Amino acid sequence: MALREIRKYEDEILRKKSKEVKEVDDRIRLLIDDMAETMYNADGVGLAAPQVGVLRRVIVVDAGSGLIALVNPEIVMVDGEQIGVEGCLSIPDVAGEVARPQIVTVRGLDRNGELIEITGEDLLARALSHEIDHLNGVLFIDKVIKYVNMEDEDGIKE
Repeated sequence: MALREIRKYEDEILRKKSKEVKEVDDRIRLLIDDMAETMYNADGVGLAAPQVGVLRRVIVVDAGSGLIALVNPEIVMVDGEQIGVEGCLSIPDVAGEVARPQIVTVRGLDRNGELIEITGEDLLARALSHEIDHLNGVLFIDKVIKYVNMEDEDGIKE
């Protein structure tokens, strides 16, 4: 495992759509491990492959209940709405209120290539939605309702 450089908002890779992963192999598993180590080292809640310079549909998330790694994730169900403060490891020192689903169900492949489905509420729903947006070249700043002062709020770095 290795720490990877987190790309910042001015890097054009963050605005590109990621490609589907054809096979979950050792290279993808290494990417997942590196992304998890990088996310934890940066005190993040989630990380998408484009944020480490790889245009593949891979995300990692840990909203407090352990690591979730998803390959080719897609949101298959949403319910409700929540408005909360978000930040992003690719956009340091910026936070804003963003509307996200209260509950999401995401389908994808796990690190072994097995199909899994995860339903998340609250922070997990927010983190999954945020990271899947990254795979489509969408940043949270595209959805900000109102920017907030990071010193006044408990910003979530995803």
